[in-house]
This record gives sequence, structure tokens and C-alpha cells, in this order.
Amino acid sequence: MNPATHVQNLVWNSIWNAINLGLILIDNQGVVVIWNDWVSEHSGITEKQAVGQTLESLFTDGLGASFKTAMQNALTYKLPVVLSSVLHRSPLPLYPLPCTRQKQQARIHQSVSLTPIITPDGAHQCLIQITDTSVSFTREHMLKSHSKQLSIDATTDGLTGAYNRRYFNERFKAEFGRVNRQGTPLALLMLDIDCFKDYNDFYGHPAGDRVLIRIVERIKSQLNRTTDVVTRYGGEEFAILLPDCELEGARAVAQKIQHAILTLNIPHAKSNVADHVTLSIGIATHSVNSSCDANFLLNTADTALYTAKHEGRNCIRYLLTSEKISLDAACLVDLGD
Repeated sequence: MNPATHVQNLVWNSIWNAINLGLILIDNQGVVVIWNDWVSEHSGITEKQAVGQTLESLFTDGLGASFKTAMQNALTYKLPVVLSSVLHRSPLPLYPLPCTRQKQQARIHQSVSLTPIITPDGAHQCLIQITDTSVSFTREHMLKSHSKQLSIDATTDGLTGAYNRRYFNERFKAEFGRVNRQGTPLALLMLDIDCFKDYNDFYGHPAGDRVLIRIVERIKSQLNRTTDVVTRYGGEEFAILLPDCELEGARAVAQKIQHAILTLNIPHAKSNVADHVTLSIGIATHSVNSSCDANFLLNTADTALYTAKHEGRNCIRYLLTSEKISLDAACLVDLGD
């Protein structure tokens, strides 16, 4: 071999092996011509073992179907192909360092490009370039998780896990608009823990926080539909949106919740209602036949709750809404304790 050619080959070999990506060159029969160190390290197959063999015979632990198709297109139709890691996560059995090729070892995420080339003597070959995208994938996954967590934090009460008032305002507006568009009913429940300030003063705020958490958990357990929304509306006040729900359904839910809180049997020595924690609940409903606006419905439910609290607490009250009556003149219906 010409000394200059030999030196040139050594230089090219150094370049192949210094590049921080996988390089495989195959001929038109799929036989390996070049196999750089990066591929050796991530496959556990040396250059000596690889050169002169087909990829199918080397990767006995399986080539991805997408890679086989891409290789066939590149060799047969001379078409360049790119397999992105988004759609084709791990087309080749390549592993993180140190590579053990054990079944429990996960493959690295890869972006693979296949480029048809013609050598100076006219032979058709295909250059396969492999990039490890595991770090990018992990970073993207972390960013998505972080973004999701930020979204949760923006709409969720940090203590109880219920939705917060910001989310309630957005959802309430959307559900109210749906009533007018689709003609479906909407029920709104406002709930308040009776004598909760006295509870905090006597048992301490940490104990009060634990009560809030237990109350929300128990409320959620009584709601069977994914469309039902529980929000922490204020300190010890909660709002529940029940889409597609009329008075009887709202009443049944309110009674279930009230009974569920009763069965918690949380002691409340400073309550003037009972010796345990209780709830007062106000209900208002809206249908397409009612011409009240969203604020009126909200005020109606709040007034029903106010009435329940001032009529002995630990009870449920429903306030009828009508465009012809004001809140002061509205009709209060006792739904029972």
C-alpha cells in the first residue's frame, strides 16, 4: 500500500473513532464495511467481529422493524431516511455505558439517519449515523413533568389537593356557558365547616389543616363522576360544581357528603352544633330556562349557605333562583339535615 494512502487511512480511522456518534457503513448487501468505536462501546460488538457481517446477524437481540424498512429503502431505492427518536425511540439494540447487553438493560434513545452513497469505484453503500438522544429525551421528560407540575400548582390548593379558586372561576364560567349552549343543568354546592375558627383556636392550626385534608378526601370519595369539581373556595369553605345535575341529584350528593363527614367523627369540643365536626351546605341550580347570570347563581348558592349557617348549622338549604325575585326575597327550601 502506498505510504501516503496508509497514512490517510489512519487519519480517517482516527476521525471515525473520535466522533461522538455511531457510524456504520454497509454495502448494498447489508454487510458491514466500517464500524466505529462508538458503536462498539454501545453494542458490545467489536469492529473485528462486525466487519464482514450483516447487521441482522450481529444484532441478534433484534433490529427495530422501522430500521429494517429504512435500511431496505436506502439500499434498494437510494432514498435517505431519518428515524427520529420521537417516533422511533430505540431502533437499534444499543445500550448506555458500560454496555452489558443484559435483558434488563434499557436501550439508549436514538436518532438514526441512513444516507445512500456511491464510492469512487461506483459501488452503492449506505452510511448509518446514530446519535444518542437519551439526555435530550430525559431533559424533555423533565421539562414536561415540570410544566405539568406548574400547571397543577397553578390550579390546585397546596394543602388539600382540591382545585383552587382560580380554577373554580375558570371552570364555573365554562360550565355556566355550557348550560346556555347545550341546555344541560348545573348545580352548585357551597360548603362550610361549622365553627372552624373555634376548632383552630382550641386544637391548633396544624390539627385544623389535617381536618381540611380529611374533609376534602372524604368529599372526593362521594363524587362518582370525573366532571364533578371540588374546590377550596376560602379558608374552610368549599365549592362543588356538578354539571348535568338537577336539584334532586345535588340534594343526594349533599346528603352523602354530610353523612360521610359525620362518619369521620372528628371531635370538636368547641362546636355549638355537635361534639364532632359538621358541615353546612347551600345549594343553587341553574338550567337553560333560567335567565340568571353566573354571578347571580354564585350569590344564590352563597346565600343558601349563609342561611344554613344561621339556621342552626349542620344542615342543607336550597335557594330558588328567579329573574323576578331578588336574593332578599328569594324562596328558601329546607332540604333536611
